[in-house]
Amino acid sequence: MTAMERNGLPRAVVPSAFDTEARWYDRLVAANPGYHEHLRLSARRLGLPSDAGGLRLLDAGCGTGASTAALLSVAPGARITAFDASAEMLARARAKVWPAGVEFLHTPVEELAGVRGPFDAIISAYLLRNLADPTAGLRRLRTLLRPGGRIAVHEYSVRDSRRARWIWNAVCAGVIIPLGKVTTGDATLYRHLRRSVLEFDGLGSLTQRLHDAGFTDVRTGSVHGWQKGIVHTVLGTNPPETS
Repeated sequence: MTAMERNGLPRAVVPSAFDTEARWYDRLVAANPGYHEHLRLSARRLGLPSDAGGLRLLDAGCGTGASTAALLSVAPGARITAFDASAEMLARARAKVWPAGVEFLHTPVEELAGVRGPFDAIISAYLLRNLADPTAGLRRLRTLLRPGGRIAVHEYSVRDSRRARWIWNAVCAGVIIPLGKVTTGDATLYRHLRRSVLEFDGLGSLTQRLHDAGFTDVRTGSVHGWQKGIVHTVLGTNPPETS
């Protein structure tokens, strides 16, 4: 039995678990103060030009489209490709109103079926924690970036902070798991969320993963509110080509 199976859902069934919970997902994240603003903050940290016309952006693990909307908020003229492994989450995303330059693809990061780079920037929100090999996933994403392009990994990381772990456990036990149970009738995915975050990389290990995947200029920033020190943006650059 793997560590993930002891401490959360087996990775292979995570997309199907999101399929089951997709119809409630937007309602639940709307109850999380700062959820959408934090995604917009990570998108702003990509440092995209104000005139986004002609930019190609990738949303890796887009879910119901919250991170896609965050990209649009900072680059309204960009062409955006968004993908996810959960068909039902994608159906929720596609049902929303989007500009003509936004497309959604059903594929896991291990396959990237139909995803064609190069992209000028990538946002990856809450994806790496659910991959069997996060470093390999980052390497695949880097191959889709143009030289000098940037990635913003938006992810939970509490392992390096006793305070962050205490707050995360308290909020999960008192709010997230009970709210998930009341809303959906099943707390399995929300118990998985709690355990998977606790078992995931500390911020130091996560930044090292980006280095190991070949990114340079790796930097971090946290968010505000109760998730300060819990949710982070980790930025990395695909090195420019050398002659």
